[in-house]
Amino acid sequence: MLYHLWKEDGLSQQQLCDATFRDKPSITRLVDNLEKLKLVNRVPSKEDRRINMIYLTKEAQELQEQTMGIANQTLNEALEGVTHGQVEIAKEVLQNVYDNLKS
Repeated sequence: MLYHLWKEDGLSQQQLCDATFRDKPSITRLVDNLEKLKLVNRVPSKEDRRINMIYLTKEAQELQEQTMGIANQTLNEALEGVTHGQVEIAKEVLQNVYDNLKS
């Protein structure tokens, strides 16, 4: 969830459900836990008070560089010995699987 908020801060809980393929109760629990950790804030939408917008705190924004560095290091280790062409084929296959599941 933090990754999606790092890409675009201020998403609604429904947008986070859609982006992470999780149901509303799961996202609500996750937001509750991230709020307790002081990583996100819930803010009622100005257009519709029934909708909560989720914003990153300064602490969560500071985690981004460290977390993304670790993720890149892990990815590089995981892809050792894998050619660029193989990565592209894997992406294409996974995109097809994703598209099939969306239908």
